[in-house]
Amino acid sequence: MNWQKIMITRLPLLTSIVAAVALAGCATSTVKETAQSDPWRGWNKGTQSFNDGFDKNLLKPVAKGYLHVTTNAIDDGVTNFFSNINDIGVTINDILQFKLLQGGMDFSRFIINTTAGVAGIFDWASKIDLPKHDEDFGQTLGFWGIPSGPYLVLPLFGPSSPRDAIGLLGDAFMDPITYVSIFGGFAGTAASAGTSALDVTDHRAGVMASEKVLDEATDGNRYDFIKNTYLQHREYLIYDGNPPDEEDPLDSDESGSGDSDNTGNNSPTEGKKGDGAAE
Repeated sequence: MNWQKIMITRLPLLTSIVAAVALAGCATSTVKETAQSDPWRGWNKGTQSFNDGFDKNLLKPVAKGYLHVTTNAIDDGVTNFFSNINDIGVTINDILQFKLLQGGMDFSRFIINTTAGVAGIFDWASKIDLPKHDEDFGQTLGFWGIPSGPYLVLPLFGPSSPRDAIGLLGDAFMDPITYVSIFGGFAGTAASAGTSALDVTDHRAGVMASEKVLDEATDGNRYDFIKNTYLQHREYLIYDGNPPDEEDPLDSDESGSGDSDNTGNNSPTEGKKGDGAAE
């Protein structure tokens, strides 16, 4: 297996600023300080600065040029195309999490959009009320009880964790573009790299209009805002929108040791979605 090809041709879909802007749109009006430890804070802050510089000097200018030369219809078609490819991995992760009904819906989305939607350029599945879901291998690892580990900022990839970093490799294996690169020779590698670059550009262009949301939300503490928003958003996804309530220390003191049997696993990601997670 050529790991170098996988990592080079599957360039990061999100750098720090892209992830932060996207997450800011998902965040509630108040982003809570997370209790998770941050032992790699020095590395993380330095890497975030590098990623922001990469975005400022390369990604953002390219995304601006992309928006300048493409129409809304073309931009939507590109976004739909990559979203359709993503539904393959989503479906696999649905199955790995025993979410069979949702998996059937996501597989149906892929079939409908690949055929009637002309290779996914048109999103007919959404027009007939087949919702798009958001599942990845990092969430699947959480479902199976793998703890996230400390917050981690990856070069170019942005906000992550040890579990989600491993999840990126799983996602690469579920992406058909990876195999175009591995088995397609030079032409396949070139096509895969070009496709990945277009994917990154399309993602960056998609959040261009929302940058001021991040600037207003950070209020001078950009690093902690991105960290807390990322961790809360991942927990939200892992628990399918129903994360467990944070335990009130006063309640804990009053309840005594008798409640210890009811608290479940120590890691917030273990035992994802509880019993009966299958849909």
